[in-house]
Amino acid sequence: MISNSYLMLVVVTLIIGLGAQWYVNHKLKTYNHVANSTGLTGAEAARQMLAYYGITNVQVFRGGPGQDFFDPRSNSVTLSPEAYDGRTITATATACHEVGHACQYAQDYTPMKVRGAIVPAVNLASNAWVFLLMAGIFLHISGLTTAAIIMYAVVVLFQLVTLPVEFNASQRAMVYMGQIGLPAAERKGAFDVLRACAFTYLAAALTSILQLLWLLNQRED
Repeated sequence: MISNSYLMLVVVTLIIGLGAQWYVNHKLKTYNHVANSTGLTGAEAARQMLAYYGITNVQVFRGGPGQDFFDPRSNSVTLSPEAYDGRTITATATACHEVGHACQYAQDYTPMKVRGAIVPAVNLASNAWVFLLMAGIFLHISGLTTAAIIMYAVVVLFQLVTLPVEFNASQRAMVYMGQIGLPAAERKGAFDVLRACAFTYLAAALTSILQLLWLLNQRED
């Protein structure tokens, strides 16, 4: 039987997740209809920011829908079609944020190195913890339940380490846009977009922490 505490956890995390998703979609769509004054596409803005900081070994690729990321394995930036080809504030903010990650990688930014170091453990833990938890519950083996909680704690740690990486990338993007003289109104729009995206990471971390606390509480009971 599902406990009331678990139902409450589901409701709270669902509200947090849906609220964060609505907020970021609202901001992205709002500024995706506002043209930037530079006339640059996101791809051009990304390449100019890379050149501004003297980073010459990073390529900028056109990805699929929703694919906006920096890949340290190939040392490349991938932008979704809207960000790659767009000449909007959303496209500029997105492109500069991803280049912010490239700058972190080029400068050996410590939180990024830490996050990269625990990726293998996170990949294992994120796929295995729930199976261990179920096995521990049905077989009444507390050791498996404990191992599952430890694995989930690794996932939570990864999400917490991700926060400074994402915040710093956005900060680098905002600094760059200020240094090249982007109008204040456009910088505000870019900040709104980046803040909304950051909120999704905060929401994910918060829901994971709540889940971990619930698991710990259930184990004590």
